[in-house]
Amino acid sequence: MAVTHRYELTVRWTGNTGAGTSGYRGYSRDHEVLGDGKPVIAGSSDPAFRGDAARWNPEELLVAALAQCHMLWYLHLCATAGVVVTDYADTASGTMAMDAAGGGGQFTEVLLRPAVTVADPSMSGKARALHEEIGALCYIARSVNFPVRHEPTVRVAASG
Repeated sequence: MAVTHRYELTVRWTGNTGAGTSGYRGYSRDHEVLGDGKPVIAGSSDPAFRGDAARWNPEELLVAALAQCHMLWYLHLCATAGVVVTDYADTASGTMAMDAAGGGGQFTEVLLRPAVTVADPSMSGKARALHEEIGALCYIARSVNFPVRHEPTVRVAASG
C-alpha cells in the first residue's frame, strides 16, 4: 500500500503599504512562510520583479529544496554503503527563462555542485558514483519538469 505524506504551511502577505494592490508599484511583495514550531522564512519576489533582495524568493527556495533533497538522499546512501562523509556543501544554481512577452517563465535547469569530503581515499569512487543514484530517489527532483544536473567533487579528509 502506498504511503501518503502531507505538508502544510501558511504563506502570509505582509506587503500592504496602505492601499493594498490598488496599483502595481504601490504594494510590497513581502510575505512570510510559516509552519508550526518553525522559524519564519521572510520571503519576497526576485528583485527583478520588484522584490526585496534581503528576503528569500520562491525561485531560490526551489533551488534550495532540490539541493537539500539531493544532499539528504546522498548522505543516506553513503551511510548505507559504508562511505563516511565528513563534510558536504553545495553551491547550487538554477536557470529560469522568461517567455517572449515577459509575463511568465520556467526553470530550464538546476545545477548542483556538491563538494564532498570523505574519511578515506578508498571511498572516493563510491562517493562519486552514489550521486548518480539520487535522481531516481529525490522526491523534489522527481517532481520537476526540467533537468537537475550535478557536478560533484570528492575530497579526502586530511589525516591528522
